[in-house]
Amino acid sequence: MKILVCISKTPDTTAKITFTDNNTKFAEAGVQWILNPYDEWYSLVRAIELKEADASTVIHLVTVGGADAEPIIRKALALGGDEAIRINTQPLESYGVAAQIAEVAKGGGYDIIFTGKETIDYNGGAVGGMIAELLDLPYIAQATSFQLNGTTATIKREIEDGEETVEVSLPVVVSTQKGVAEARIPNMRGIMAARTKPLKVVEPAAIEPLTQFTEFGLPPAKAGVKLVAADNVEGLVKLLHEEARAI
Repeated sequence: MKILVCISKTPDTTAKITFTDNNTKFAEAGVQWILNPYDEWYSLVRAIELKEADASTVIHLVTVGGADAEPIIRKALALGGDEAIRINTQPLESYGVAAQIAEVAKGGGYDIIFTGKETIDYNGGAVGGMIAELLDLPYIAQATSFQLNGTTATIKREIEDGEETVEVSLPVVVSTQKGVAEARIPNMRGIMAARTKPLKVVEPAAIEPLTQFTEFGLPPAKAGVKLVAADNVEGLVKLLHEEARAI
C-alpha cells in the first residue's frame, strides 16, 4: 500500500503577525516556522500507524514550497516518512497548492492521500477536497477515526450535533483532525535516519492561480473594560442594550 501525506510549513502560533507591501503579503522575517500540526499529529501519525500494522506500506510526503521548507520536511521524515517530494514553488493559494499536489499524485499509484483538515495560518480547509476533485477520487473530510480492512476504509467524522460513519473503497482522499491519531515526537534514531532519506525536488506544473490576495488586516484592538458598580443596575442594562446590543 502507498500513502501520500500532504504537509505544509506554517508559522508558530506564538509568532507576531505583520504584513508588508501595502498589507498584501505576510511578513516572514523573524517568524518561527513549524510543521502544520494537523498534518503532523494526525495525518502523518495515522499513516505511520498503518505502516506499523503492515510493513509493506510506503509513506511519501509532499509539500509545495521553497528550499526553506526542507527543515520541516526532514522533521516529517524523522517521524516516519519514507521519502519526500518538494514541489519547488511558493504556495500562493489553495487551488494552486492542490493542483500541484494532484499533478505529483497522478502517477504515484497512491491508495490513500492524507491531508490535515486545515493549516493553522489561513484555516482554509479547501486543499483536500480540491485534490480529490482533480484526481476524481472520493473525499472524506475531517476524519476523527480511520480504520482499514483490506481495501475498505471505515471513517468516522464529526457532523453537526453528532457523528457520521462511512465506508469507502480505496483509493481515497481524507482530511484528518483530532481523534484520528495520538501525537508523537521524533526519536533520535528517526532524526538520524531522516538525514539520508530521499528528498526529491520537482519543478512545478504550469498552473494559473484562480485567486489572489488583495489585502490582509489584523483584528481590531480590544476595547477597554467598563466596570459597573454592583448597585447600578440601570447603567448596566443601558450598556448591554445600547453598546453590547446583547438585550
